[in-house]
Amino acid sequence: MTKGGKRVAWVTGGGSGIGEAGAEALAADGWIVVVSGRRKDALDTVVAKIAKAGGAAEAIALDVADAGEARKAADQIVARHGRIDLLVNNAGINVPKRSWKDMELEGWDKLVQVNLNGVLYCMQAVLSTMRKQQDGSIINVSSWAGRHVSKMPGPAYTTTKHAVLALTHSFNMDECVNGLRACCLMPGEVATPILKLRPVVPSEAEQAKMLQPEDLGRTIAFIASMPPRVCINELLISPTHNRGFIQTPSNRD
Repeated sequence: MTKGGKRVAWVTGGGSGIGEAGAEALAADGWIVVVSGRRKDALDTVVAKIAKAGGAAEAIALDVADAGEARKAADQIVARHGRIDLLVNNAGINVPKRSWKDMELEGWDKLVQVNLNGVLYCMQAVLSTMRKQQDGSIINVSSWAGRHVSKMPGPAYTTTKHAVLALTHSFNMDECVNGLRACCLMPGEVATPILKLRPVVPSEAEQAKMLQPEDLGRTIAFIASMPPRVCINELLISPTHNRGFIQTPSNRD
């Protein structure tokens, strides 16, 4: 805890979607929230929104695919607040050219760098601090595709999200003795801006049936609220109307 008794959370990809909703839910629960991402203007908007609601938030612009930037951000948070209690590894991307027939190595490399390496870089960046505290929690936002292989997300996205699940479990195996815990959060379809990158963009009616960012925000806050003795190793969540179970033109592409 900080001197004022506040818990400190770092949320990557905090400028929109799941990250924004998670930051808002954590701030509403009394956390000091540091949001990071590549777009400073989007981060500042989130910080202002949280402040207007009476919460405490700050912004750090960074690219999680740069290990040095991740380390610098963690050091900056510790220098300012003395600790990091929670890391929400939410930053992630996909590309339009995602199937085997049109996949490009540049796209594959980009996804591996952000979706997998970026997760590891941020975990490594907070690890020494959390070990010293003998307390700390990490939420790695994977995907339904991290548990179930399907064609629509593409091989690069599916592979990186499966790897995040393995990375999370391996962390718990090693770091549980230090009082640390990690959860792999695997949501099905969520109506976020990343949907615009799909080869076939779901309609407004389809998106209305999906999970909404605030649903994931509440889930993140729930996981974070568990006492230190509790580790939610993984959490698989989907819309009730799960298009992965229903054949439609837009989820076959």
